[in-house]
Amino acid sequence: MEAIFRHTLKLALMGALAAGSALAAPQSQDPPPPAQDPAKTPPPAQQQTQQQTGSQPVQQKDTVTPKNSKEDVDAIGNRSVGKGMNFFSLEREISLGKALAQEVERSSKLIDDPVVTEYVNRVGQNLVRNSDAKVPFTIKVIDSDEVNAFALPGGFFYVNSGLILRAQEESELAGVMAHEIAHVAARHGTKNATKGELMQLASIPAMIFIPYSMAGYAMYQGLNLAIPLTFLKFSRDAEKEADFLGLQYMYKAGYDPNSYVTFFERIQADEKRRPGTIPKVFSTHPPTPDRIENTQKEIARILPAKQEYLVTTSEFDSVKARLRNIMFKTKAQDNAPGKPTLRTKTEQSKKQPNGNDPNSTDDDRPTLKRRPDSQP
Repeated sequence: MEAIFRHTLKLALMGALAAGSALAAPQSQDPPPPAQDPAKTPPPAQQQTQQQTGSQPVQQKDTVTPKNSKEDVDAIGNRSVGKGMNFFSLEREISLGKALAQEVERSSKLIDDPVVTEYVNRVGQNLVRNSDAKVPFTIKVIDSDEVNAFALPGGFFYVNSGLILRAQEESELAGVMAHEIAHVAARHGTKNATKGELMQLASIPAMIFIPYSMAGYAMYQGLNLAIPLTFLKFSRDAEKEADFLGLQYMYKAGYDPNSYVTFFERIQADEKRRPGTIPKVFSTHPPTPDRIENTQKEIARILPAKQEYLVTTSEFDSVKARLRNIMFKTKAQDNAPGKPTLRTKTEQSKKQPNGNDPNSTDDDRPTLKRRPDSQP
């Protein structure tokens, strides 16, 4: 028994240390970017982005020297990005993601318009092809006003209609999608689950000493229930790595990397104007000034300048308009006359300020009448 206890505890401690270091992204201190050359002016699309957000496009070097493969955008797809302590094989990860996806689709309404879904899937699959992901992706659109997108382990990816409508350019939509694809490529969800299993192993010795006590049972149950939450809520280092990788993926796919910054700056500006409006997707990893600044540094340091970038397309505008009409029709049907509605007590009290007023003519108030054939 004592030998088992020592072996289990040693395994748990070694695994926890390895898992903690596996999520760290290779962010290094960088020299300040070179001064802007007056002869080089940003293309009209970048100038338009600058006017919308007030930020200057990051000046990029013509050539860069990557320090390792993780900084080499030409090596994307041939890098061991998802390595580290992980108890889940890729097959088990896909199976896990499929089960979680079924739960999502049971509790959500999906957009089934073929034009919208085909376009979003095409944008996403282009990013996946230019990523380090080792699993196939299934991409669907959720009918929700919330600005959100999330990818489950195994490549099950969901984009809210609210995100598509909030993006002003295709490259902004691609930037958010690339960030979520990076979480899957780096296998952050199953790495977190692995850490949860290690925590369970670490609790085994306590349960051996108090095998049937309520304390031991509560410890095990508490750790077990916390594991599913780790699939979408990541550590600061994991978010930093997703920023780092997602930026490379959208650049590799041909998009302007500055759009990654402009979208998050707009979300941050919305929160300053109207506190409390920041979407839930950013509540766990908000676009803090530090993250925006780090992203700008990475653009200048590791991404060689290109002659032109894809900023937006006419198809994005048409799909966005089509989706807006779909959402409008859905809301109109939900609010159609004759559909049952719930009224609060507050609404009724506003219509009848004084319940004892005999002159009140509120037709919504219930009245009692005696039947003509009833006996007194």
